[in-house]
Amino acid sequence: MKFRITICILLFSLFNIDLFSQDIELFRQFGGRIDFLMIGNTLNTQENGLTSDCIINTESSTTLSLSTDNTIQAAFLYWAGSGTGDFEIKLNDIDLTPERTFIDVQETSGREFFSAFADVTEQVISTGNGNYTLSDFDLTSVIPDYCNNATNFGGWSIIIIYQNDSLPLNQINIYDGLQHVPENITIQLDNLNVIDDDGAKIGFLAWEGDAGLSVNESLRINGNLIGNPPLNPPTNAFNGTNSFTGVSNLFNMDMDFYDIQNNIDIGDTNATIELTSGQDFVMINTIITKLNSQLPDGTVNIDQYEITNCNERISQLDFTVFNRNSTEVLPAGTLINIYIDNILIQSLQTTFDIPIEGSESFSIPITIPESIVENFTLSIHIDEENAILEISDTNNTDSIEFTLPQPPETIEIEHLETCNIGFEKGNFDLNDTYTFVTSNYDSIIDFIFYPTLEDLENDTNPINPLLEYQNISNPQTIFIKTIDTNTDCFAVNEFELNVTNCPPTFPEGFSPNGDGTNDQLDILGLYDIFTDFKLLIYNRYGNLVFEGDNNSSKWNGRLFNNKKPLPTATYFYTLYLNDNNYKPLNGWVYLSR
Repeated sequence: MKFRITICILLFSLFNIDLFSQDIELFRQFGGRIDFLMIGNTLNTQENGLTSDCIINTESSTTLSLSTDNTIQAAFLYWAGSGTGDFEIKLNDIDLTPERTFIDVQETSGREFFSAFADVTEQVISTGNGNYTLSDFDLTSVIPDYCNNATNFGGWSIIIIYQNDSLPLNQINIYDGLQHVPENITIQLDNLNVIDDDGAKIGFLAWEGDAGLSVNESLRINGNLIGNPPLNPPTNAFNGTNSFTGVSNLFNMDMDFYDIQNNIDIGDTNATIELTSGQDFVMINTIITKLNSQLPDGTVNIDQYEITNCNERISQLDFTVFNRNSTEVLPAGTLINIYIDNILIQSLQTTFDIPIEGSESFSIPITIPESIVENFTLSIHIDEENAILEISDTNNTDSIEFTLPQPPETIEIEHLETCNIGFEKGNFDLNDTYTFVTSNYDSIIDFIFYPTLEDLENDTNPINPLLEYQNISNPQTIFIKTIDTNTDCFAVNEFELNVTNCPPTFPEGFSPNGDGTNDQLDILGLYDIFTDFKLLIYNRYGNLVFEGDNNSSKWNGRLFNNKKPLPTATYFYTLYLNDNNYKPLNGWVYLSR
């Protein structure tokens, strides 16, 4: 149910005192086979007034007697009084401090009034039925300043929400604050779905009401004046009474409820509550409504969000859609929108009717947009367009702040070059490169070398950089996966391997004598490297004795390799490498027999 609370202020007179107050607002909602009651007591020994004794107790007690077939779901303690507040009290000798506080100030006099709140659900469930004593609530030094205008008071109340399977499905809404009623308070409740008016009621926790003051004091539901005579006459709603026990000596506080089934109709989608008080200084602390209404209440919770592969910007999201505190199933097909910052990432739907107090869990991968660099907000919205009438449409979102893990910085790595050993192959020592990259990162970085980018992406064919490596292409780019071991995010560093044709080396001589040693002219760095070379060898008379290339045999000291052996002598060569980087090479070689 969506509640819109508006406060309309009319001017009333209370001894010409101007007041500030803390507006009543929606605090909690409950749904199910539930009801509520209040227990508590005053610290005042008599109704305050200008002729009353200016005394107050520091503790008081009451009794909880709940039927055994009722199960306590929640218990909320409120205590209030004159002054700025006593916020260290005991309930059954257990120390308590407030989780929330409220204040109401008399502007012209400077007098303050306070209320405090503590969730005591676990303690009340543990204690169960029996005596409850609020103690160490000491206002004795404060109230003398309040007795002269009869605003001295103190008291406490526990609101208890309980479940019983025999009850109809009800919707309970708790509002709180600390707001005075020498004005007209109007609370508009929208988006109701009343299916039955039986048992509908409204409760109030109010302070400082006086039985002897009843000027323009009223409670209206949908414009109808209501009361609970003789305990609560329609003209004196705030008169120090407890409707739950029927007592009328709850001095300067009221714990009252009113049946409103005759003031709300089946099919109603809204209700209006109006409170007035023309003279009595009444402060409303809590308002509770119970309506027989069947509505779902979808909420969402992000369970876990983690990056599974930050380099691919894929993240895993686990979340749960709940239908808690509801009185009807949340239908299948309820829309779920997932946002990163303001970007809609994904839309999906609930897949089945989620029962009352039920849930549906999801685990999905989502892709982070490229525009998101580092910090972002992930949020999930259910029923964002309010297509489904719910108990509340203000609790349909959950979000978390997230920092996208960042990959390591890349660095510039020097390319490597080596001589061609044949067919554009070369042997490379990668050890210096490995030492360089490791020295440029801290210890949380790991490095894996790969021959191709595809291998890096697939984690295949890693290279051991401590061993000699032979290239597979010329040039060849080596890729280094540079991994932050804390996040598994990685950067890709790269460098190039280049094989170059180094100048060939001629021996000073050779001895083709058939002994199996040095029988051919072996020119290092020539064959299968300069594959288009042409070698011409001449005797000292300028006659050509050998012509060869990459496809022919090496010179064996014979005339054109197939004829008679040539004599011991110095022979001269011209080597055409047919490489733009080299001019023809000329020199000599000695042949010995």
